[in-house]
Amino acid sequence: MSEEPSLLVLILSIVFLLLLSAFFSGSETGMMASNKIKLRNKAKSGQKNSKRALELLAKPDNLLSVILVGNNFANILASALVTILMINFFESRVLLGSIVLTIIILIFSEITPKTTASAYPESFASKSSWVLSRLSVVFRPIVFFTNQVSSRLLKLLNVDIKKSTESDNLNTDELKTLLDDSNSLIPNDYRKMLSAVLGMDNLIVEDIMIPLAEIEGINIKDDLKKIKSSIKNSPYSTLPVYDQNISECIGMLHLKDSSDFLSAFESNKSLDSSLSEPYFASLTTNLTKQLHAFQDTDNNIALVVDEYGEIEGLISVEDIFIEIVGKFGSDIIEQEKEFSLQPDGSVITDGNSKIRDLNGFMNWSINDENAKTINGLILKTIDEIPIANLCFTNESYRFEILKIKNNSITSVKIQKIKS
Repeated sequence: MSEEPSLLVLILSIVFLLLLSAFFSGSETGMMASNKIKLRNKAKSGQKNSKRALELLAKPDNLLSVILVGNNFANILASALVTILMINFFESRVLLGSIVLTIIILIFSEITPKTTASAYPESFASKSSWVLSRLSVVFRPIVFFTNQVSSRLLKLLNVDIKKSTESDNLNTDELKTLLDDSNSLIPNDYRKMLSAVLGMDNLIVEDIMIPLAEIEGINIKDDLKKIKSSIKNSPYSTLPVYDQNISECIGMLHLKDSSDFLSAFESNKSLDSSLSEPYFASLTTNLTKQLHAFQDTDNNIALVVDEYGEIEGLISVEDIFIEIVGKFGSDIIEQEKEFSLQPDGSVITDGNSKIRDLNGFMNWSINDENAKTINGLILKTIDEIPIANLCFTNESYRFEILKIKNNSITSVKIQKIKS
């Protein structure tokens, strides 16, 4: 009978140490996976535990040392007690005890608490902060010693831990996650706008530029009446001026200088004084960088060139803003004219229409990695000059060429194939 209390004490001690190990494992995952912005918001609302968790996370090396010292202490002591238990009560089956303990630690003190903590990191971080802050005081001498040894070892390995801990900025993916988690906290229209801003890093100038064939400018070979009409009806404050072909651009006309330009044009004088040098942008420039470039150079419109310097299109600050805030009422009406929705669910459009705009209008997912327009996609798919009434399928979509003009598709019918 005298052995039973000792057996009970050993078992209860082992259980307590396993629970302690589970606490350290869960708090490690909770602390390291928690979102600091969410913790800051909770701290501002008066939650002391969240504020305490942020203070601990301010020194991640100390925090990790406290958790690891505590966790190792619990596991080693539990292993020692299991050894004593097996020697005294189970015929010295120490190996069996070690195997059973390892399985129990793996399931109940590692996998289960870490998985749970990863699902609710901020909650785990806040609730464990009180205990960890006290233990950081108790373990301070040990933590100091281990940190000194590890820092010297890291120096020998040329590892700079400051670079990984000094930045508290969120990357784009983390911001997108926060935005997705916001739900009703942010109005839907604002959330769409913010998503568009964050998505700009994935877009290049070519994705939203006006194609070469659709550029509106001033041809100096036109008569005065037509030039005045082009200036009056221009949607932009700056227009490209060219000699017969847009590829022969001679300058950019700011509409505020249109009077001087028209006077010089009427009197057959040089137009140079009323024009500014053309500003160029690369097809592959990231939209965010291009917006900064517009700001830095004080330009609001640019001719887009390819790798050979050939003009491929035009982009303006307004085009980028529309990409961010979405199309306005008149733009939506124009888009509905561009894409004629048919009763059978298909759509008829011009070959120069952008695949990206079509995908947005129809909620489709036609691949636009290798071609930006319908014309480009069709040419790459059939690999020959298109002809009217030609039908073919590309992935899950059926294309029917309706009209051709000058080897360019002016009307095409596209339908998603039902699976």
